[in-house]
Amino acid sequence: MRKLKVCSECNIRHTSGVTSGLRERKKRATRLALHQAALQLVAERGLDRVSVDDIAERADVSARTFFNYFPTKDDAVVGLDPSAPRQLAEAFANRPASETPVAAIRAVHHDQAEEMAQDLDLWPLRMKVIDAHPGLIGRLAAAFGESERVLAEAIAARTGTRVGTDVYPTLLAAVQACAMRTALHRWLSTDFTASLPALVDDAWDVLAAGLPAPPH
Repeated sequence: MRKLKVCSECNIRHTSGVTSGLRERKKRATRLALHQAALQLVAERGLDRVSVDDIAERADVSARTFFNYFPTKDDAVVGLDPSAPRQLAEAFANRPASETPVAAIRAVHHDQAEEMAQDLDLWPLRMKVIDAHPGLIGRLAAAFGESERVLAEAIAARTGTRVGTDVYPTLLAAVQACAMRTALHRWLSTDFTASLPALVDDAWDVLAAGLPAPPH
């Protein structure tokens, strides 16, 4: 039987890729564990009665490890992924070129909503905790601003416009954020019984119709 030759360089590359992938998955799992621990503790005790040490202990990591992922307790509670703006922009950029920019970002939102709606252990708790502690909203606002900036650049690249010069990319980036936030607030108001993807579609339907006034 003929023996297959294995390219040592290819094997090294493959091993390196697997190791890197495992490392990234471990990091994501640790970040999520810290975020969930922070949410659970704040839901149980209130924001002022939870410390970084409490969160680290609940997540079964050291306080030093905590600070590798989040700079403060509040950041752990909000739990924003620093890669999220880039992921949103990439998902938009990867939509079919035949779609309009609005159709593309709407489709991305729908996919996001389906994924979020499947994680009922995380998203409802996250939204309830943040809604109960308005002081955390400022951190969310800053994150939304960064996400809109990155997405606006992707919209500009897709449409041949320029951020800061043309109104379209910045406006669409801001509008899409409002559409998603509106759907999430409505989801919260139904105690998460409504379909989040349907609520996202409702928001985009109203926008696509030109924001007509509701009938009296």
